[in-house]
Amino acid sequence: MKNTNAFEIVSIITVLFLSSVACLSRNIHKKGFVSTAGNRREVLKKGLGFVGSSAALSLMEGCIENANAVDLSSFQDGPRGLKFLVTKEGSGPTPIRAQKVSAIYTLTINGFPEDGGKKIDSNAGFLGQPFKVPVGVGMVVKGWDLTLIDMKVGEARRLVIPPDLGYGERGAGGRIPPNTTLYFDIEMVGMEDKPNYKPEQLEWLEKNPI
Repeated sequence: MKNTNAFEIVSIITVLFLSSVACLSRNIHKKGFVSTAGNRREVLKKGLGFVGSSAALSLMEGCIENANAVDLSSFQDGPRGLKFLVTKEGSGPTPIRAQKVSAIYTLTINGFPEDGGKKIDSNAGFLGQPFKVPVGVGMVVKGWDLTLIDMKVGEARRLVIPPDLGYGERGAGGRIPPNTTLYFDIEMVGMEDKPNYKPEQLEWLEKNPI
């Protein structure tokens, strides 16, 4: 049987300690000590570098992924795998298809901001302008169409949009990788008058459901 020397004992203790750090790192980075899952991964790998154990590194990876998981326990299930949380109630009617609405949003990937998610796009803030779009006619990702058609003016939601309702296998603009889940904070801030459909438009809507 192989003898265990002092260095190996210290290495094993280090692995166990850093495993605990990794599995608690979600709470750590929320307090501002570590900003992202990627940073946590690099810190832990450097700490384990002298151990040279691929099994230990695999353990770290698993713990990091679990630590970076988004808590969706309070979210509701929407259509086709969409998940949402209403953070502010709105009022009035919901829009009909092709009716134009205005929205304020922030998009992140790899989780919401407090989960270490990376901000990709936003029109929120002092200089931001509402984004105007006709609902339910394919002008935005399908996850948005399915959400906006169900919202009221003044309503705000958090969205988790699976890849097939987002940018799918193609990704977007080099900033959103293929098969990426999208995380949105979105508020509907306005709604224009209902459209007067022409016969050919009604026919198109019937042939092209959301």
